[in-house]
Amino acid sequence: MISQPASKYPRPATVQLPDREWPNRTIDQAPVWLSTDLRDGNQALFEPMSRERKLSLFQELVRVGFKEIEVGFPSASQIDFDVVRELVTQGLIPDDVTPMVITQARADLIERTVQSLAGAPRAIVHLYNATSPLWRRVVFDMSVEQVMQLVEEHVGLLKRLTSQHPETQWTLQYSPETFCMTELEVSLQACNTAIRAWEAGPGRKIIINLPTTVEVTTPNVFADQIEWMNRRLERREHVVLSVHPHNDRGTGVACAEQALLAGAERVEGCLFGNGERSGNVDLVTLALNLYTHGIHPRLDLSDINGLARLIEESTGLPIHPRHPYVGDLVFTAFSGSHQDAIKKGMAAQRADGPWEVPYLPIDPADIGRSYDGIIRVNAQSGKGGIAYLLEQAHGVVMPRRMQIEFSSVVQRAADASEAEISPEALWHLFDATYLARPHDPENPLAYVAHHLDGDGEQQRIELELGGVQARRVLRGVGNGPIDATVRALGLPLTVHAYEERSLGSGAGATALAIVEISCAGVPGTRFGAGRHANLATASILALLSAASRALAEAPRAEQAPQRVPA
Repeated sequence: MISQPASKYPRPATVQLPDREWPNRTIDQAPVWLSTDLRDGNQALFEPMSRERKLSLFQELVRVGFKEIEVGFPSASQIDFDVVRELVTQGLIPDDVTPMVITQARADLIERTVQSLAGAPRAIVHLYNATSPLWRRVVFDMSVEQVMQLVEEHVGLLKRLTSQHPETQWTLQYSPETFCMTELEVSLQACNTAIRAWEAGPGRKIIINLPTTVEVTTPNVFADQIEWMNRRLERREHVVLSVHPHNDRGTGVACAEQALLAGAERVEGCLFGNGERSGNVDLVTLALNLYTHGIHPRLDLSDINGLARLIEESTGLPIHPRHPYVGDLVFTAFSGSHQDAIKKGMAAQRADGPWEVPYLPIDPADIGRSYDGIIRVNAQSGKGGIAYLLEQAHGVVMPRRMQIEFSSVVQRAADASEAEISPEALWHLFDATYLARPHDPENPLAYVAHHLDGDGEQQRIELELGGVQARRVLRGVGNGPIDATVRALGLPLTVHAYEERSLGSGAGATALAIVEISCAGVPGTRFGAGRHANLATASILALLSAASRALAEAPRAEQAPQRVPA
């Protein structure tokens, strides 16, 4: 139990915005995306990325479709400086991609930052300084007036330095770090100071980036803060309003989405949510959330598995198996009720129709995921999931009552193993329960051979069995192979249902026969299955399978069929 009183942590202030409009809006287009994987994400790693990994990840970010990429902190890292210079001098930045670098509001760092980008066709310099009361008092010992002087002075310096490189189209991004903990009037004053010092206007945009440096409020409060700022920023038509949510409260995605409703046009974050503390907002989740609502995210996430593996290799950090969209288990159902709904949804889904499958908000195929792992079997699973796996992997379509019967077999196996049952193990269970029985020498109804003849109305069978008892030949006449076999066995069997299916296609196809029988003295019914290239043989094997299963529970006097000398 938490021992400290709740009063130890002050409640964050709310925003007085009674006429807020963002709750009534909807998102109808993707924002401008800025990947900060190479900077914010990199500085959060146990071992920062090498030059080679940075360059490889940059190329992947370009492939995915990012048009703005934060490539480093060149004034703080020699590797970052060298990577930025290599990207610029070697022409590795596509014409439609703009690199961004970050710097604190310090003269020597700003000078080094401009040097790193010199010669680039376009560049964004991200200048930031902390503005909240705690940082002003404890970290910098500065008054509000001193903070504004710092902003004006250093934005002015950046303007002068960048003007010496007219070959580059420069954009300033200004961030009042710790925005979400800063008085709104102070944040507004800092941003407007930067806007004026940069002389934002026609052809000279400025990005105002408002971060949840440390997420301390609920997403609706952050949205109120964004809408409040959006209404009051000077020269708004020349401002790109951006947000940079972190995830300290676990609501980074919600903060970003509600900020877009409140007027933000741009989102900074990392793929799969890497970043300091609890991470930056997850851009993949944000983008695919849009996609599930019919909005193109303007990012290519069609090979999400490959992207995930590259990010894991670049960062050395594993992606959680339950991570939205990309986790190994996010499209996997173990629960029986979930499996049944998914199985029915997949069967009803039309190739040309909208995606409507229960429990699957997105078609896994759209992001390069397969359907193989959608349903997996453990002790929590049900008949629907078991049937789905057998159908997908082996083409076996079980009647519903057979699904119920076989699910109890699987349940016992899962309980005994206390582990997940693989599709291969599931098939072995099906084979052992049904297909293998007529071939088991310990089975008194072990199949050896048969011979059928007769006209269209009557079939005669000579059935040779060879179980643990002496080999014997049984004879019977019926209106078909199954009826003739029942009569040959001379057992109190009743056939209730028969189905046949083809497994595979072409010359290698085999027939699968399924029968449901009852046996006097044995409650309920039993299923059997037989597989053979010849349909009649498959039918006889299926009957022997079902009969042997019923006999295993019948009184001893009924277990042996009559013996006929060979």
